[in-house]
Amino acid sequence: MPAPLKIVVVEPDQARAQVITEALHESGWADVTVIADDSSLTRTLDDIDPDVVLIDLRNPRRDSLEALSETSGARQRPVAMFVDQSDPELSSAAVQAGVSAYVVGGLSGERIRPILETAIARFGIMSQMQSELDAAKQALAERKTIDRAKGLLIHAKGLTEEEAYQLLRKTAMDQGKRMIDVAQALVTASELLR
Repeated sequence: MPAPLKIVVVEPDQARAQVITEALHESGWADVTVIADDSSLTRTLDDIDPDVVLIDLRNPRRDSLEALSETSGARQRPVAMFVDQSDPELSSAAVQAGVSAYVVGGLSGERIRPILETAIARFGIMSQMQSELDAAKQALAERKTIDRAKGLLIHAKGLTEEEAYQLLRKTAMDQGKRMIDVAQALVTASELLR
């Protein structure tokens, strides 16, 4: 039995929406909301806050992708998009918007579960990679600030690099702060005194 998910299906055709909803229910997902009009997709996704978005459009509009991108809908949750025909420009726009799965050839009931599971897994991997990238950027920025603070101490007090590092570390420990906070305060004070 799949984990309970709140799924939004974007499908203007009522008959196709019914097929999709039934396939989702047969796969064990009961909390399904169908959106027939994607013109207010941004507001609707904000209101519903689904776990997964499934878009089945014969002729998807760039507006739908832009709405997903604007609300970071595709960045906050897995999005699987099913289209009837291949369109390189649209597939590129879908990737840029963060769509987790872009499936050409329409949607059939038996394909829904494996494609949604793949989209969810891919989204998880991409989210983890983004988190790791953000953490690496943060660590690099902090390292630069600490190095800059050490440079200020070396210049002002005639310390070696190791002595400057140890002074920052001791000051942070004495004040019960993180070393980056002490280094940032030193850099900020230095900029104010120029």
